[in-house]
Amino acid sequence: SKVFGAIRSTPPKDYPSTPHFWYNKPPDTPYVDSQNKNMAFAFTDSEILFSDDNSHTWHRKKVFSDAKNITFSHIFNDGTILFGTREKLYRCKKKLKSYKEILIKNTDGKDFLPHTPKNPDNPGWYFHTLTGVNSWIINGKEMLVWGNYCNVIGGAVPQKIYYTTDNGKTVKIAYSFGQNPYFTDTGSPGGGEGGNLLGNPDNPIICRHIHSVAYNPDEDAFYACTGDGNRPKGWECHWLRGTYDTTKDKWDWKVIITESLNSRYKAGGISFVDGQMYWASDANGPEPWDRGIFRCNPADIANPEAHTMLHNPKYETGIMIIEDGVILATQYAVASPFMLGVIISPDLGKTWFEYDIKDYGPFSPSRIHKKNAEGWFRFDLRKEWITRSDYMFLKPK
Repeated sequence: SKVFGAIRSTPPKDYPSTPHFWYNKPPDTPYVDSQNKNMAFAFTDSEILFSDDNSHTWHRKKVFSDAKNITFSHIFNDGTILFGTREKLYRCKKKLKSYKEILIKNTDGKDFLPHTPKNPDNPGWYFHTLTGVNSWIINGKEMLVWGNYCNVIGGAVPQKIYYTTDNGKTVKIAYSFGQNPYFTDTGSPGGGEGGNLLGNPDNPIICRHIHSVAYNPDEDAFYACTGDGNRPKGWECHWLRGTYDTTKDKWDWKVIITESLNSRYKAGGISFVDGQMYWASDANGPEPWDRGIFRCNPADIANPEAHTMLHNPKYETGIMIIEDGVILATQYAVASPFMLGVIISPDLGKTWFEYDIKDYGPFSPSRIHKKNAEGWFRFDLRKEWITRSDYMFLKPK
């Protein structure tokens, strides 16, 4: 199957374009879920597939009966793949030679097992993430760290930050949020009040889901931010800072900010360039909305007066990536007038351009992956803001 174009050698100039990028929306089968350099991972309703030529061909494939429920995948630099369905995690050997289920280890070293859902059709999204950049080279080794975006559709689940330092051979929990009484397992798609409590009973910090986890090499530290609401029993928009001790395999996380949902701290897309922190705010709720794309020294994250607003897209914007000086962010179709809104800065925030790709949509782009070996970003095109539908490639000019 060819997904990148009718002819592999199609030059970028023959794709649709704006003054700042080319774009291409292939057919949605197979669904290209993630990429890393020349490698890509995709699935149909009944198969998983691997490409080593930038999504042009898919000669390697395996039958996988639950493929339609894949919600997460990551390709390690060595070609190993970690992918998750709604509640199960699998590891593929290089180039899809074989795969097996992986049991996650809890913070106490014991196996962590998913809860038994009230409704088997809604077991929850344990592994889905909004971000496409989830791994970093730390002390010479690739480390994958991600948090689950959940409790919207698919059933209620606990909110956790996961990690692996051995390319998915062992996956452990880095942090577990508390039991949120507003997102219990009621059997409904998004959870609600009055059901079975999920999460860490010893942690008072609650959230709905995790928006972003990112690593700052200058500090050797991780940052995470969560959403969504201001609940009577606890606000859910937090920023956490974590450090990892490689010799002891231990984490130290601290909540450094808890703020209102209408502030710049309801956010996503945390990124670091040259020691500076960048993020995008999808503040909502009661006006005024403190929205924008911001930059600051990480030490000043709790001090809004020390922040620089690089761009104000006016609408909720929580999806962003930075690579090679290009900042790429997107608009939510359900929270803006855009059919498929793209925000781009080709010069690390000096100038900004907004486009509405009206050829498709309405879609809300998310999970922006780094450029492949041919220079194309890949991202999801979601209905509303979370339901999987299509995907798209974009190449800066």
